[in-house]
Amino acid sequence: MLASGILAGLVAITPAAGVVQPIGALVIGAVASIICYQAILLKDRLGYDDSLDAFGVHGVGGIVGAILLTFFIRKSWMADAATAAGGSWTVVQQLGVQVSAVLIAGVYADVGTLIIVLAVEKTIGFRADEVHEMAGLDRVCHGEYGYGMLNPGR
Repeated sequence: MLASGILAGLVAITPAAGVVQPIGALVIGAVASIICYQAILLKDRLGYDDSLDAFGVHGVGGIVGAILLTFFIRKSWMADAATAAGGSWTVVQQLGVQVSAVLIAGVYADVGTLIIVLAVEKTIGFRADEVHEMAGLDRVCHGEYGYGMLNPGR
């Protein structure tokens, strides 16, 4: 969990790395590690399959970082954004941009994943049959024994 917390902080600061001061990076990383930890616990309660906590760390961490950067943006960046917008740019406007970007990225990922899932299911399928699964997919799919002490030479 310590490594996941560290990784969550790094993931969360990635979208903000060029626009926040170091104190903002520290706050974003700390908040993200707490929220990502809660997301990992939620995974356990909901029972969905995410053995590496990829969504709990990378998905949630990225979302947290993309939204929280709004509150720690450098003043010079906000001034440049105000100039580009024609005179004024507020934190609320920036928050709207960040939330919109998170939602667009989420829809894009969902639709892309659905297309890939349907293509794989229609061509080669997702599940191995039960006999192959019990024999060990390392042996069946790759001709290797990943856990030789448990299934030697089967």
